[in-house]
Amino acid sequence: MSNPGQPTVQQGDHGDVVKRVQRALRRTPDPDIVVDGIFGPRTRAAVVAFQQGAGLTPDGIVGPHTWAALPDGGPMPVLSEGSRGPVVSSLQTVLTNGADQWGGVTPQGVDGIFGPHTRAAVEAFQRWAHVAVDGVVGDQTWGVPLHAAGATLESAVGLQYVVS
Repeated sequence: MSNPGQPTVQQGDHGDVVKRVQRALRRTPDPDIVVDGIFGPRTRAAVVAFQQGAGLTPDGIVGPHTWAALPDGGPMPVLSEGSRGPVVSSLQTVLTNGADQWGGVTPQGVDGIFGPHTRAAVEAFQRWAHVAVDGVVGDQTWGVPLHAAGATLESAVGLQYVVS
């Protein structure tokens, strides 16, 4: 089970567990889901649609059966200057390959080290995506649609980097 031990959540709830539901829904894929930690009408509608598609009772409540059917809702790591490792390398590859779309700024290499050039590429990507430009890759930036059949930055980098 990808989401073990999660409590039942429904419209009106808020917090980290709601963010987990929203990330899981975004990975179904539903890139229109905003990860804000507020279980409002849009999240409820997405839960109902998911439940209908999964053959579950479409009640808009995320209980054990819905949690079991959803993909892992764990967060992707938050990346910023100083971050290192394979997830940074994958991010650098995606930023390099798509740089022509979002301003031509690249990380200037794929070395797995989030330095000033990677930050500049992330900021160019964030400007292109019309999200907060802070040079930090968190939920908002991971969720940016790449205009390709349900792909987001997160799915392009790879869900194997989900933090459990």
